[in-house]
Amino acid sequence: MSVPQHCGSPLAVVTGGCGFVGKPLVALLLEQGYRVRVLDPAASPLLPAAAEFIQGSILEREPLGETLRDAELLFHLAANPNLWDRDKSSFERLHLDGTRAVLEAAARADVRRIVHVSTESILVGIEPPPGPIDETRRLTPDQVPGPYCKSKLRAEQAALAAAADGLPVVIANPTMPIGAGDENLTPPSRLLLDFLNGRHPAFMDFTLNLVDVASLAHGLWLTATRGRLGERYILGGENLRLADLLVRLEAISGRTMPRRRVPPILALAFAGLSEAVADHITHRPPAAPLSGVRIARAQRPFAIDKAVRELGYRPAPTDQALEAALQWFREQGLLHHDDAH
Repeated sequence: MSVPQHCGSPLAVVTGGCGFVGKPLVALLLEQGYRVRVLDPAASPLLPAAAEFIQGSILEREPLGETLRDAELLFHLAANPNLWDRDKSSFERLHLDGTRAVLEAAARADVRRIVHVSTESILVGIEPPPGPIDETRRLTPDQVPGPYCKSKLRAEQAALAAAADGLPVVIANPTMPIGAGDENLTPPSRLLLDFLNGRHPAFMDFTLNLVDVASLAHGLWLTATRGRLGERYILGGENLRLADLLVRLEAISGRTMPRRRVPPILALAFAGLSEAVADHITHRPPAAPLSGVRIARAQRPFAIDKAVRELGYRPAPTDQALEAALQWFREQGLLHHDDAH
């Protein structure tokens, strides 16, 4: 349903604007005085009422063209955030074909600035880098695991190629967003919730980078307004070991977290079996996607110095985002046998 907005205000478009990161970005853009138009296959009751919503897919030419009409800014967030899907080819269609369709439509609409939202996972790869990961790291599809990462890498390459051809594109590589409002439980929220609900009696320790979802939304705005065309910016937060994250979760939730650690080789074996069962028997998401374990084994700290230096990016403290996520889980009744007082 379209909402009347002031015709004199510039228009910003957000594909995937009903998602976890999209909703706070839409709210921020409205605060900045933009009219905002969202293209998404499904509506969200949490989408700000002042935004114009168009139901549809980036793979559908008609709603895509209608969405980009008169747009000045475009934030391309539409994606499948999960590392596993029963239909493996769906990743390539949505991420690569969809990104190409968005870029072509944006060129026809003469959009002034395009932010292509990529992912941290295409910077990790199968083999670990020698040190912290920054924007200079370049991998090929053969160097990243699984159809999700391969398709997201190819989509980013398409965006960079479009920038080299003169399209006003800048790239953002978010890490793992956490906070309130994740209706569809993206992998970072699912990770937190599973530990809070005692689903994992043991864990494989690894480095991860968590970022407050509101800070990430602000970082995307900074990328649009201050980022250099053709450049990529890692929008992350705090680097910490999973073991340290569990200590923090225990402190803020009062729930006992696991202490037993699983060797990476056993985690890989379990993930391989879990994904094989999902692919061929249950057709439901595996407990541990193989790509996720392979990424975790190779993960190193992320450096956000470039975004801090060039964009003025300053993410909020991780504990603040963890507490917001915990409160959201409670409000949604997602915590089993909640013992909070």
